[in-house]
Amino acid sequence: MSRILRLPAYDATAAVPGEGDWDSRAWLAWLHDRFDGNWRPGEWDGLRWLFTGDLSNCRTSSSTCRTRACDTIVNTKKIFCSPCAEQLRASHQDPDAFAVIFRPARQRSFPGMVTVRCSITRDGVQCVRPRHCKGMCVTHYGAWKYHATKGTEEAWLRDRSQPFTDDLPCQVSACPSPSYNSRGLCNYHARQWSKDNRRTPLDAEQWAVQQSPYLATHQFSLFPLPDLLRHEMLYGLQQTDLWIRALEPHRIRNLVRDLAGASTLLAEDAGPDRLASAHAGAVRTLQRLRTAVRSGFEEFSGRPLTEPDVLDLRSIGLRTTAGGAPRRMPGTADLRPIHQPWLRDLIRHWVITSTPRTEVFSNTLRAVTIASRTLAQRPGQGLDPAALHFTDASAIVDAFRVALRRDGTLYRSSQRRTLVGCFFQLIDYGRRSGQLNTLAGAFTRHPVEHRIRLEETDEDGIGKAVPETVIGQLDTHLDSLGLGEVQGRRDLPPADRQLLYQTVYILLRDTGRRPLEIAALPRDCLETADGQISLIWNNHKRRRHRRRLPITESTAQAIRTWQARRPHLQLPAADDAYLFPALSSYSSAGHLNANYISETLRAWVDSLPALHAEGVDAHGNPLPFDRTLIYPYAFRHSYAQRHADAGTPVDVLRELMDHRSIAMTQRYYQVSLKRKRAAVATLSTHVVDRRGQPAPSTTASYELRSVAVPYGGCTEPSNVKAGGASCPIRFQCAGCGFYRPDPSYLPAIEQHINELRADRETAQAMDAATFVITALSDQIAAFEQAVTRMKTRLAAMAPHERQEIEQASTLLRRARAASHHTLLPLTATDPPQTS
Repeated sequence: MSRILRLPAYDATAAVPGEGDWDSRAWLAWLHDRFDGNWRPGEWDGLRWLFTGDLSNCRTSSSTCRTRACDTIVNTKKIFCSPCAEQLRASHQDPDAFAVIFRPARQRSFPGMVTVRCSITRDGVQCVRPRHCKGMCVTHYGAWKYHATKGTEEAWLRDRSQPFTDDLPCQVSACPSPSYNSRGLCNYHARQWSKDNRRTPLDAEQWAVQQSPYLATHQFSLFPLPDLLRHEMLYGLQQTDLWIRALEPHRIRNLVRDLAGASTLLAEDAGPDRLASAHAGAVRTLQRLRTAVRSGFEEFSGRPLTEPDVLDLRSIGLRTTAGGAPRRMPGTADLRPIHQPWLRDLIRHWVITSTPRTEVFSNTLRAVTIASRTLAQRPGQGLDPAALHFTDASAIVDAFRVALRRDGTLYRSSQRRTLVGCFFQLIDYGRRSGQLNTLAGAFTRHPVEHRIRLEETDEDGIGKAVPETVIGQLDTHLDSLGLGEVQGRRDLPPADRQLLYQTVYILLRDTGRRPLEIAALPRDCLETADGQISLIWNNHKRRRHRRRLPITESTAQAIRTWQARRPHLQLPAADDAYLFPALSSYSSAGHLNANYISETLRAWVDSLPALHAEGVDAHGNPLPFDRTLIYPYAFRHSYAQRHADAGTPVDVLRELMDHRSIAMTQRYYQVSLKRKRAAVATLSTHVVDRRGQPAPSTTASYELRSVAVPYGGCTEPSNVKAGGASCPIRFQCAGCGFYRPDPSYLPAIEQHINELRADRETAQAMDAATFVITALSDQIAAFEQAVTRMKTRLAAMAPHERQEIEQASTLLRRARAASHHTLLPLTATDPPQTS
């Protein structure tokens, strides 16, 4: 467990390196007093904590070895530690099985951490010095080699060897390993000294004074730094730990190396030019530390070191709630593009006193910038707030109506309304707080004239559904989803990652929820009531939680399969509330990142051999499907379009989609109608009569006949007028001259033929009259004639034409099935009334 440590008492009389034109002693004392003793960056080494820090309990870029019996800390870019990785290569085992089965023997140790003692023992006392070679420490091994040249090593071992009982520490301060040789250095530092000594002769004792102790992956040392710079680094680390998601110990180690000759982070020579490597990560780490220290010095001295119109949002305390727990907002805000000083002073006062949320501040700053640019083009440039008029406020609102993003596109109407609201709310705040006492009263917002109309937006991208035929092709390759380069924890077994993403895909396909809603599903997301299984989900977009969606048994079974596997995963306790846990140590949300779903799905789709669109080219070859149209959100459109094509009532689909407006849901039905009209236009030229002879018609007349009878169209005037409820010959279509079937009715006609055959067999068994059996036989023959001729014409067509007709027929059959069309509508008559 971590210890709460305090700085030792500060000696104000001690010499401080880096003294200049300011009181560095007082600055050091301020840093000393501001250190938060409750900050817990892991175990520190007693009172030497100021020299060596252990970040094993912090958010760092490190993790443990994937082998379950090994607790060695490694960089997240690695999966196994070096000894386990060597054993894995030698065993030729699967990494998943190796991680569970292998038990490290720990016969070898890491550099500087030798724990096996010398084997020389006499009278039950064993030598305490670390083993070097042949089971002996360096001193005993040297004596053994000397006697071995004379052939007296056996006698020396038996009579003269004496174990050492004094455990000599390494001369390097805070090094945890014992001395390895006569120079007083451990194994690690002995090799480092040998390397440095080859370039320049060095005394081991003097060399050790300037060295850092042996550091593991998750450790750093501030020992090489001067006292003032050491305190500044520690203060900066404590502050940046509040700003960023993870500390990176290797960056800190490199900074300590590069800043060893500097005196203070406040000096110009402690900038990025001092770094040996201009890596962007190293530069960012140094800039964060310098920003934190400069903010602290401004608080200490009372005078700014930076431009007053460049706000440090971290020192102000702005926080963001994006991704879960609130974090301090990184970066700065430049107020210099705001031309009017009174506007700059207003927003500066507002952000310091109100500390708004980051999204509110971003919108307000953007709105003030647009308003300032507009006022700068007005008479007087808006510099005098007392000279502003109502026309200036109108000009600002007009500017918001045509406000553009950085890429030159127009803001959505909802965003423009938000910007207008943020600007005038800031003006109202200035009046209430007394910051705008000189602002003209005419500069105000009119509740009617200054409104921005909210345009109806395409919330769900209607018409971007992945076709069902393409989804069927994706389903055939489901086993390959999650293989190869997959986003997420590298220490998570590949089979588990694969099952996770396959379950995510099934939920996207079958439920139509948004990607974030799938990623953030609660762990217990299934509910069964009255035999119906429902999915419990949260509408994050509209802030409606604990919604219920009916799902099928197959979808629920996919969830149960993942739920059964999930408890066996080694995951942080914070991720336990979610069905799909976070797959990155940098995540603060606790659940799967929605971007991981998009990236993994994109990699999977791009790896598939072929995806065919609906239709063929002029040569009859299938058209390739545009893979860029397959993304997680598109499956929401597919879900809605699937229900609309099946005739789900619009109010029911609205509830399933959790739409706010029914007008949004109706758009899917408009797409269905458009597809139906295209199918009708295709099939209207392939209509035949009762004998199977071509009888093409217009699209409008086809629509009228399509509601008449279940086995084809009807052109009989009285029946058409009655909507198919008044057939003069009681629906004996096969013998009617007004009967007009087309290829979309082939399955229904064939099914009716089978029913007629069954009726004929029943009639024969009942010894029915001959005319009954003859009538049934004639109907069967007439229907078979029409079917045969339609199939003959289809077989003679080009493959691409035949496939187009089949697709149109499928769509029309689905539309007819969804309309709940009555198969044999008969007119009921009232019984005669008796007087």
